[in-house]
Amino acid sequence: MTALHLTTERLVQLRSDARLERETILEHLVRDGEDPATAYAETPEVDDFVVRALRDEMLEDRGLLAEFGLARLAARAGGTDAAVHRRNADRVEFELLREIAASAPPLTVAVWRAGQELQVHDD
Repeated sequence: MTALHLTTERLVQLRSDARLERETILEHLVRDGEDPATAYAETPEVDDFVVRALRDEMLEDRGLLAEFGLARLAARAGGTDAAVHRRNADRVEFELLREIAASAPPLTVAVWRAGQELQVHDD
């Protein structure tokens, strides 16, 4: 398992890419007639895009991207084992988010937002 090494320069580049992605989404929504205030409020923040990109990159580096995607798909399908797939994917994502927060403290708030819907405990 490789640790996340995130330099300041890399974070700046990721944020630049994420800003472009966010602006593109906002433009598309507004051109399609959505209220600009609503579109702005509902579109994830720049750092949210960065956290997702880092999560996906880490999954790919570890050879888990396809397995993670299939687990998320199975969780949404609603089969008998959907809850198990969701919990397993949530646990993997939770650990990745912890690594991101530890490696890049400026992204901690976005990591919290990304993790707020995860179910990592057997309740």
